[in-house]
Amino acid sequence: MQANDHHSEYLARAVAALTPEGRRRVDELLEQLAKVVGGHEQVLRFAKSREAEADLGLTNLAGGTEPGDELTTQELDVLIAGFTTIRDQEPLDDIGGWANAVLALLEDERSQSRPAR
Repeated sequence: MQANDHHSEYLARAVAALTPEGRRRVDELLEQLAKVVGGHEQVLRFAKSREAEADLGLTNLAGGTEPGDELTTQELDVLIAGFTTIRDQEPLDDIGGWANAVLALLEDERSQSRPAR
């Protein structure tokens, strides 16, 4: 099994495990992240994708490319820092598990070649 497949399954389990309170908190956290990153279009797309997943309790909703595939190294670094903070500071276990699953996907993206922009 490839790492991306394994981490996608990990994210699917983490999203399915979110409680209603956890889903609301994910929305809040992703809105805060979107405000912090400002004009990074791909980062906002990534955050919106994660928000939709949490709201619906399902992953891989885009049906096309993963929004993380288009992130630059700098954008990945911003997201990794943000999700590390979420994982380390949020008291809800389901949020910590979700943030950790997102981090695993981001680390996979970091290990691959990045688009030139």
